[in-house]
Amino acid sequence: QVQLVESGGGLVQAGDSLRLSCAASGRTSSMYAMGWFRQAPGKEREFVAAITWSGGNTYYADSVKGRFTISRDNANNMVYLQMNSLKPEDTAVYCCAARYIGGNMNTQYQYNDWGQGTQVTVSS
Repeated sequence: QVQLVESGGGLVQAGDSLRLSCAASGRTSSMYAMGWFRQAPGKEREFVAAITWSGGNTYYADSVKGRFTISRDNANNMVYLQMNSLKPEDTAVYCCAARYIGGNMNTQYQYNDWGQGTQVTVSS
């Protein structure tokens, strides 16, 4: 099991940038990948991005491709989400999650451990 703690959320204006961080602790050596998901008020949680822990392969939702960048720091068990050109529709609670198997990176049920989330609010 892995414990995950997100940070870096806040209130920004449209067009601004923000970087989210996710600190992992516990059995991080067992992780296959980590992902970022978000949930806006009244909407279902959706996939944002993922990165494999060893190879660093990245995956993105179409809605954030070209604007968001996921990265990792294996030595410090950190995953980051750099968010540029933010839009009001990016407003949501952002959570990081860990998975221990391969497959389709946007499949939520394959992520076993989840953080509490950090709020991102983008004003127009």
